[in-house]
Amino acid sequence: MPNVRVAKRYAEALIQEAQYSGLLDEVTKDLVTLRKAIHDSADFRIFLKSPVIKKDKKQEVIKNAFEGRIQNLSLIFLLLLIEKERENLLQNIIETFMKLREDVLGIVNVDVKTAIELNPEQLEKLQRKLEDVTKKKVNINLRIDKSLIGGFIAFIDDEMIDASVKHQLELLKGKLIEEQQTV
Repeated sequence: MPNVRVAKRYAEALIQEAQYSGLLDEVTKDLVTLRKAIHDSADFRIFLKSPVIKKDKKQEVIKNAFEGRIQNLSLIFLLLLIEKERENLLQNIIETFMKLREDVLGIVNVDVKTAIELNPEQLEKLQRKLEDVTKKKVNINLRIDKSLIGGFIAFIDDEMIDASVKHQLELLKGKLIEEQQTV
C-alpha cells in the first residue's frame, strides 16, 4: 500500500508539471512509449527493478536510450526516479498518471455489455446518454454478451447501470408479486 501512495505522489507531481509546462499530451505519449517498453521487454523490466545496477549506470543507459526521443521533462522525471531509487514504481506511476489525466480532462471509461453489436447511431446515442449521466466525456469499451436478451449493462467505476431486458423483466416480476401480496 505505501508504494501505491508513493506512485500517486510522483504521478501527481508529473501531471502538475506537464500541465504547467503545456506538455500534457507530449508527456502522455512518452509514458505510453515507456509503458510499451516495459510491457514488451523483459530485459527493460529487469533493468528497472535491479538493485545491483548502480544509479549512475542506470541514468546513463536511460539517457542514451531516450534522450531526443522523449520530452526533456519526461527524461528528467525518469532520471529523478532513478536518483530517488523509485524506478521500480514506474509502471504504477504511469497507470496512476493516466487515471489522473482522465480526471483532469473530464474523461471516464465505461465498460458496456450488449446482446448484439451496436451500429454507429446506437453507439452515439448510448454515449450521449452516458455522458448525460456522468457529466463527463465517455470512452466506451463495448463487449458482446450473448447471455443478455437485449439492452445493455454499463460499468462506470464501481457503479453498474443495468438496462438489460432481463433486469427489466425481473423488476416487473417483483412488482407483480408485490401487487399480488397487497391484494
